[in-house]
Amino acid sequence: MKKIGIKWKAEHMPSQVGKTVIVTGANTGIGYHMVKALASKGANVIMACRNLDKANTARTKILQAVPEASIAVEELDLANLGNIESFGQRITKNHGHIDILINNAGVMIPPQSTTVDGFELQIGTNHFGHFALTSHLMPLLTAAPQPRVVTLSSIAHWAGQIDLEDINGKEKKYDKWAMYSQSKLANLLFALELDRKLKAAGSHIESFGSHPGYSNTDLQRYSLAWRCLNPLFGMKAVKGAAATLYAATEPNAIDHRYWGPIGMLEARGWTGKAKITPRAADEEIARQLWEHTEALTGIKFQL
Repeated sequence: MKKIGIKWKAEHMPSQVGKTVIVTGANTGIGYHMVKALASKGANVIMACRNLDKANTARTKILQAVPEASIAVEELDLANLGNIESFGQRITKNHGHIDILINNAGVMIPPQSTTVDGFELQIGTNHFGHFALTSHLMPLLTAAPQPRVVTLSSIAHWAGQIDLEDINGKEKKYDKWAMYSQSKLANLLFALELDRKLKAAGSHIESFGSHPGYSNTDLQRYSLAWRCLNPLFGMKAVKGAAATLYAATEPNAIDHRYWGPIGMLEARGWTGKAKITPRAADEEIARQLWEHTEALTGIKFQL
């Protein structure tokens, strides 16, 4: 049976007045459009970005379009566990609660490199970094009346396999695409396992996964071929942001845990209930990944 998408756009979003929202990787691409949409609906948005100059430029651009917007910029380097902890401490000091956390930032197929803490850059940033960030912000999320966490995966997760024995890829020839796919599978496993753990703990926090399909953004900057293909085949970033915004704000989103475009190969199209692949639905792998992540990062996730 053909899936039917929801013809939902950011302008359909309910009011976000009074809510505080954190968007990681918010200075460009779909993250930029998430900030713009949320701020236009009255949310107080925190742009959590590594490059403050680019973030402030993006903030200025949004304010020109939405002068009444409430937007702050905070430094966050997801490739540095110490920086993540410092970010969490600053946010905790200055805010009483967080209503929405959007784990959007990511790195895709860069040259082989590592994080400050020695992790392979893609798994270290995309998964370990957001795992740590979410853990540090749990008290603020708990303090909100209807909090949500949305963690971005990708259609690339379909090809992903979690290698718990060599999750940083040190014992084999480096394959940047395999490492990227692994990190995106890890993102979805985390989102779904977090949902299960929250429910088991009786928490009112809702956890979702989402994906942007094939969106024309700067994420593919390390690939000349993809940069050439993006304008021809990629969706506009503003449409790629829709599924995440739906998961973050719509009451009906609780009917499913993974949202994204559901057209051909889920690469484009309207927002709908994205497919949760067998690997992503594997609860035992999710449990093992969670424990392995805690061991490697030294972070005991507090629900």
